[in-house]
Amino acid sequence: MKSLLAVSAAIDRINEFIGKSVMWLILVAVIISAANAIVRKAFSTSSNAWLEMQWYLFGAAFLLAAAYTLKQNEHVRIDIVYGLWSRRVQHWIDLLGHLLFLMPFVLLMVWYLVPYVQRSVRIGEVSTNSGGLILWPAKALLLAGFVLLAFQGVSEIIKKIAVMRGMIPDPSPFVSSHAAATLEGEEMARENVK
Repeated sequence: MKSLLAVSAAIDRINEFIGKSVMWLILVAVIISAANAIVRKAFSTSSNAWLEMQWYLFGAAFLLAAAYTLKQNEHVRIDIVYGLWSRRVQHWIDLLGHLLFLMPFVLLMVWYLVPYVQRSVRIGEVSTNSGGLILWPAKALLLAGFVLLAFQGVSEIIKKIAVMRGMIPDPSPFVSSHAAATLEGEEMARENVK
C-alpha cells in the first residue's frame, strides 16, 4: 500500500501544479475578451479567432482544473444527505461513487475521445467560422482533462482505502455547509476582536 500511496502523492502533486497554473488562463481569457470588445466597439471590427481563443482558454482552465478540484474535494455533492451519515458511511459512499460512477464515466470518455482527437489531428480540422482557429488543440485539451481526472480518480480511490484502513489521516474531512459557515463566522469574529 505504501507504493500505491507514493503513486497517489505523485498524481496529487502533478494535478495540483496543473490546477494552480491554469487559473491564469482565466485572466488571459478576460484580457482577450476585453480587448476584443474594445476593438469591436471602437473600430467596428472583430475576429472569430480571438472569440474562439477565449473559449479555448476558458475550456482549458475548466477541463485541466477538474482533477485538481476532485483532489480538493470541491466537486458538487448533496451535503444535506451526505451529512446525515457517519464518517465511515461517507467514506464508503465516496469510494463506491468513485469506483461505480466516476471511473467508468471518465474511462468511457477517454475511450471515445482518443479516436475523436486522432481524427481531428489527422484531417487538420478547422473551425467552420470564418477566420476561426484549428480545432484539434481544443479537442486535445478535452482528452487531457479527462485523462488527468482519471488519474486523480485512481489517486482518490487509493487514499480513500488507506483512510478507511487507518493508514493515513483523512485528507479532506467532511464539514457540513452549516458547520463551515459557523466556523467562518467565529474566525471573522476573532479577527474583529484583535
